[in-house]
Amino acid sequence: MPKKIVFMGTPMFAVPILKSLYQNGYPISNVYTQPPQKSQRGQRINKSPIQGIAETLNLEFNTPKSLKDNNEEYQYFEKINADLVVVVAYGQIIPKEFLNLSKKGFINIHASILPKWRGAAPIQRSIMNLDKETGVSIMKIAEKLDTGPVCNTYKINLASNFNSQDISEQLSLLAAEKILDIIDDILEDKAKFIEQDHSNASYASKIQKSEGKIDWNEPAQNIIGKINGLYPSPGAFFLYNGERYKILKAEIGNGFGNPGEVISNYLEISCGKNQSIKIKEIQRQGKKPQNIGEFMLGSQIKKGSKI
Repeated sequence: MPKKIVFMGTPMFAVPILKSLYQNGYPISNVYTQPPQKSQRGQRINKSPIQGIAETLNLEFNTPKSLKDNNEEYQYFEKINADLVVVVAYGQIIPKEFLNLSKKGFINIHASILPKWRGAAPIQRSIMNLDKETGVSIMKIAEKLDTGPVCNTYKINLASNFNSQDISEQLSLLAAEKILDIIDDILEDKAKFIEQDHSNASYASKIQKSEGKIDWNEPAQNIIGKINGLYPSPGAFFLYNGERYKILKAEIGNGFGNPGEVISNYLEISCGKNQSIKIKEIQRQGKKPQNIGEFMLGSQIKKGSKI
């Protein structure tokens, strides 16, 4: 059993993995996570989910704003003398000089089947791309983003009605289970890391809010992929009379008409290729989410409207 493991992560996705290591007796000497962020209106300071669980488990944690050109943090990290560093969606590039400060290196649990979907938004991009499967890859961290050799990949099927929140939860629990199968091999230098086929790499760039705007000329499957991939944030949306409407849940319908035409009184909307989608849950700008029955009681978007 190693003396010191450092865990680096930030979002809820990383929480089950940290808990799994801790609860199974792996000694977490330090946790690194992003510093608390102000809310949009600056009225609250929000800790990262990993900071929250580190406090609950009474683990020592650090929240540097950046590791780049941070000599003080470098010296502190060096003194930890870590056996292994486990990184899960930390949210910062780890400088090259830090990668030499662990006996067994830095491993990253990445939410895709590498080399596909390297980068910041692999789950969202996979759903929006209508991929049939996704998974988690356990890799060594190299200097370039998500390019290191991989020791294990674990896959799941992507059902068409699953959104990014559903898939994130599934992959997080999968990783929390599978890391226990491989971590001892990594610590004992028994794990085999295989170089990625870089010619097959694709990049999952950070999601921009503007990407959420729906183009009704697209086929229904692509629109559903966007709705599911961008749920819960930033969300897929359309504009009507100057207001934004975020679609939270939808399914493929069986009607047709001109793209963007509302073809039923329950907000079935025509898409490209003579297809349609039925909206199941929606959120009007500045309002709470509503199921479609509640929404239509007070909505001006009726059959025949053009979106």
